[in-house]
Formats: sequence, structure tokens, C-alpha cells
Amino acid sequence: MVSPSRQLRGGEEDERRRWAPGSTNSAEKALRVGKGGGGVKGRVSVTSRRATEVRVALPPNDSARSPHWTTTSSGPCAAGGGRAGGRLAAMAESLPPEMLSYILSFLPLSDQKEASLVNRAWYYAAQIALREIDVRYNIPVTAASLSSIKRLSRRHVSCVSLINVDGSSDANSVLQSISYYLGPHLQSLSLGGGSLTEASFVRLIISCPGLQVLDLSGCNSLFMSGKLLDQPETVQQVQKALANLRDLNLSGLRHLADSSFNRLSSCTPKLERLSLARCHITFDPHRSRSAQPGSSAILSFPNILHFLKERASHLVALDLSGTNLTPTALHALGQVVGLHLRELVLRGCRDISTEAVAVLCRQQRDLTSLDLSGCSELADGALLVVSRGLQSLQHLRLEKLQQLTDSGFSSLHWLRELRSLDLAECCRVSGRELAKALEFPRGPPPRLASLRLAYCSLLKDASVISLAQGLGSSLKVLDLSSCMSLTNSSLLAISANLPQLTVLRLAWCKEITDSGLLGLADPGEEKDRGKKLNKNFGDMGFFLPQLPPEPLAPLESPSQETPNKQLTPSLLLLRALQELDLTACSKLTDNSLAKVLKFPRLRQLSLSLILEFSDVGLVAVAQGCPSLEHLALSHCGRLSDGGWARAASFWRRLQHLNLSNCNQLTEQTLATIRQACQQLKVLDVSMSQGISMAAVEHFQAQLPQVTCVQSRFVGGADLAMTL
Repeated sequence: MVSPSRQLRGGEEDERRRWAPGSTNSAEKALRVGKGGGGVKGRVSVTSRRATEVRVALPPNDSARSPHWTTTSSGPCAAGGGRAGGRLAAMAESLPPEMLSYILSFLPLSDQKEASLVNRAWYYAAQIALREIDVRYNIPVTAASLSSIKRLSRRHVSCVSLINVDGSSDANSVLQSISYYLGPHLQSLSLGGGSLTEASFVRLIISCPGLQVLDLSGCNSLFMSGKLLDQPETVQQVQKALANLRDLNLSGLRHLADSSFNRLSSCTPKLERLSLARCHITFDPHRSRSAQPGSSAILSFPNILHFLKERASHLVALDLSGTNLTPTALHALGQVVGLHLRELVLRGCRDISTEAVAVLCRQQRDLTSLDLSGCSELADGALLVVSRGLQSLQHLRLEKLQQLTDSGFSSLHWLRELRSLDLAECCRVSGRELAKALEFPRGPPPRLASLRLAYCSLLKDASVISLAQGLGSSLKVLDLSSCMSLTNSSLLAISANLPQLTVLRLAWCKEITDSGLLGLADPGEEKDRGKKLNKNFGDMGFFLPQLPPEPLAPLESPSQETPNKQLTPSLLLLRALQELDLTACSKLTDNSLAKVLKFPRLRQLSLSLILEFSDVGLVAVAQGCPSLEHLALSHCGRLSDGGWARAASFWRRLQHLNLSNCNQLTEQTLATIRQACQQLKVLDVSMSQGISMAAVEHFQAQLPQVTCVQSRFVGGADLAMTL
């Protein structure tokens, strides 16, 4: 099972660094990399636990003249020196590589890439740092990738994902190039969804003797014939190459059978993690008994159980999501002698029962991660037995359990090591008992770092306030999307009690207003909720008249604010924020957004469907959040070309931009973005009436590194006629 990669988006320096014009190591020798999955002209993309998209510099040519470096206010750049700049450059050159590498390791991945362009010493130090953070290179299988693969070999790349593998001659050339240049150093290889031939697969695997992670998810063509690794000499070669394999992903394979599974698994004696998610596994004991041992037609659970018994001492993680796992099969799995799983994923296994989960908890007490999302038969009893039986649990996912209620959380305080809890789409959970269970000192000291309560429609302010007060500084990720009953009270509690939050999602929390963001008392909150029933039924009407809302103070700069104002728990207290989602918080306006959105570390922001967001707010947000990489402004109809002309220069790191249905924008905005946002990879201008298709095509021609442009129904195209 390939564990999902944890991604933290990196940034770009405000001023792009380039090699000196006189050096042969100028910008044309930089390898552009973009987000994987596009398959665009051989562009190699990068994914890691710390970043998604970066620019990779090639090493300086030893025969080239070394550039002369100085230092300016915007960072190091190639230029003629000054005395101070020369001293700084000399000091940077004199630092040991280990010290430079340690310093660079604190930077986001894309900043490390930019730092590698400073000089040779920084380049090699950056390469050392990058090798320690598991960078994955997404390589399209096209002829244009051949030169990139050769260059990547100089870095001893260890993590590669191949995109769009097929049986074409170009694909064979790419596979041969990877085998020759990258194979000796590869530790992780992903062929997910590829259609490569058996012979190509064997040649590629044999050339990678150090593989520890192999992803074959969706590679159905490999297993269609049922003859993969059916030659003894081939098995010996592959077994030698996969001797150190720890992680094998076989999810989504329709044609995987007992025989092919047995041959492949026999080549992986040290396997620790296995994913068979969405495979067609036969759990019917009668059908399995009628099939021959090592059947080439079906993948049976008894055969998998036999494998688990053989590898019980090594296996620590298993994924059977999306299979028809039965309670009897789960019981048998838990009873395997010597099997001590640490991670178990059973997403969408709709037949398992609370009794089966109880048996599992008694037999597999070492579990630290359990995913029961979408197991529709489970109710409160399942959570109770998990809480009491798996006291080492750190990660628990219970999404889409429609029968789960507050009663199930009465024993949650037993999970003293819990780090992340996912209750999204549990529509009968109000959070009252959850808050009590996590309250200290009754519960454990607050250690929960991630909490998802998205789409929990019964969640109220009182529960969020209690949770915020109880979790304190431990919580870093909070998702309250589509909890429509929440008001400013919840936001004030979050701002005051959760200073370490890095991710806050409040999409579709429509009752949040400017006062909540600013941390102001809102005496008119009750009035804003609508008409109230009047107890004096003798009056002509049953409802009190709705008073007009009090106007907010005009937008003012921080220097104009009253110095003796009392400090309030506004959103500004969340200084560590890196992701903020305020989609469809329709009561927000420039009055609060311009004052509050001042987060230097913020990398992802969504203000879509905030109809009152205008150019004034756009410019203020650009100045306050210069590190943004992902920005969504869909359906912000008050934005204009003038606003973007003033804001775009602050967003040099921007990589993903959504401007769909912004009807005042024209091709002038595209020109502004093209000049200022050189790192852009994805742009959405769908249904923007002021932008023509010709302008979109010109934009793509001028900025070829943009791998994806969504332009449906631009220029006022008639959607009804198109449909």
C-alpha cells in the first residue's frame, strides 16, 4: 500500500535568480518542471511531501566562467559586485556544504530550487537537502522527455512516476533511457495506470536493484494474459531486483489472479505494505473452494490469507478498500498468528459489521491507523470498541458513517495518542460529546493535530467553542466546510484559542460576517438572522420589524487605525496559516478581507463566490499574502483589469489560479498575469464573458509552461446552446 503523500506547497523567491549573462549556465539551462498528470511536451514535474511544483537548475558547467555574485535587497543575483556584496558572496562560498545543506533544508522545496541557482556551492548543497525529502519526479512518457531523463541522472534521482506509459516506440525509448540513466539509483517507481508490456516491465524492474516502493495500480495490461513472471529465469532476475521492496501497490487491478499474485509476491520477501484496494477479490468460500489452487482466473481471499500467514512477521500495512470484505473474512484476517498490523484501510467495505470490528480490535491491538470511511453498516458501537480496544491509535477516519451519532464518542478519551480524526459527512454528529471527550483533564492532554468535521450539518457554535478551548495549541488542521449553522462565535473562538493552525477551511459557512473576521462584537447578530416571532400577538403583525444593518466603518489602512483600540481575537492571530478557504462566505466584504488577510506564509486561498470582493480587497490581499501559490476567485464579478494590474506584481509565486465567471476581466488581465506570474501552471477562465478564445490561445503561446488552461464557454458563449 502506498501511503498518500503529504504535500506542503513550496514557494518561489520574489525576484527570480538567474545565472550571469556571460555564463553558459544561464536560464536556458534550467529545467522547467510542472505539476504531474499533464503529459505536456516532456515537461518533468516534481511531487514530494513538502512541495508540488518547482524549477530545477542543472549543475554549473565546470568549463564555464563562474558568475560574479552580489547581494541586493531582493536576494542574491548575478551582477557586478560592491564591497559588501563581495563579502557576503565570499562568506556564502566558504560555508561547508553540510552547513549550507542544513540551512536550506528549512526552506520550502521551490525556494530550495531557486537557491540552487545562486552558485555552485549552493547548487550542490541544495541537491544534498533535496535527496533527504523524497522528491518525486513525474515524467511523461514522450520522446521530449529523453533529454530531461539524461540530465536527471546527474542528481541521482531516487523517486520517479511515469505518466501515460503505453506500448509505443517512444515509450520503449523512454523506458530504456530510465533503465540506463536512473535505474541504478531508483528507490521508488510508479507506473500507475500504464499499459506497458510484460517484457518492458521485466526489463525496467531488472535495471532497478534498489527498489523499495513499487506502484502498479491500474496496470491491467500487465496481468491480462495471466502469464506475468511465468518463466523461472525471469522470476529469479526479478526476485533479485525486488529483494528489498517494502511497499507494493496493486490497487484497481481487474485481472489480478491467484497465480500472478503469488508469482509477484514471491519476489518480494521483505514486503511490509500491500494495497489490494478495488481488486476483484472473491470472498465466497464455495466459489473459492471450487477453484484450483493458484487459479489463473480469480483472486480469492483464501489465497490472500495464505500469503498473510506466510508474511505475518513482516507485514505492517494492508489496504482492502472497495472490496466486498465480509465479517467472516475480517475475523479470519485478525486471527492470523503473528500478524501485527500498524495500518489498516477498509474504506467502502460496506458489509463489515460492528461485531467484526470488535473482534478485529481485540486481535490487532497494535493498530496506529484505521480507516473505516464509508462502511455504512457501522454505528456507535464500532467507535466505542475502537476507542476502548485500540489505545495506541493515532489516525482514525470515519467519513460517511450515516448511523454514527454523538453517543459513540463517550469513550473517545481513551485514545490518548490520537493525532488526526476525520468525521466528514457524519450528518448525525453535533460535536457535543466529541468536545467532552477531548476536554482536558478528563481526556488526554490535547494532542490532536487534525480534525475534519466538514458537512456535519448538526454542528453548532457551542461545540466548536468547546473544541477550540480544549484542543488549544495542538490543532493545526481544522475543516468545517459546509457547517452552515456556524456563526461569528465559532470564528472568534478559533482565532483566540488555536494559534498554531496552518489549515482552516470554512467554505459555505454563510453566517460568518466581517465582524467575525475582524474580531468585533456584533450586537446585530440576532437581527441579521431574519425575522423573529413577536410574543405580543395582539399586534397587527406576528413579526418584529427587521432593522437595517448598521454600516461598517470605512476601509482604512493600518496606520489610520485608532492606537488605543482594544486587542480582539481576529483572524490575524492565526499567524501560521498556510491554507484558508472562505468559499461562499457571502456576507464577507472588502471591509474585513482587506484588513485581515495579511499572512506572509499563506500559500493557498479561496475567496470564490464572495460577491462583494472587489479590486480594493484584491490589492490589499496581494500585498498581505505575497507567498500565494493557489488562488481561487471564481464568481468574483466585481474584479476588473485595473485591480489585477495593481495586484499581479505581488504574486510571483502563483501557480494555480481560478478566475472562472469573472465577467469584467478581459484579455488585458491575461497580459498582466503573463508578465507577472511566470510560475503559473494552471489557469481557469471558464465562462468569463470578457475573455475571447483568441486571447486564451495567445496567452498559452506566450507562457508555454502553463500546462492546463480551462476556457470553457469564454467570450459569452451560449451555454444552453452548447449543451
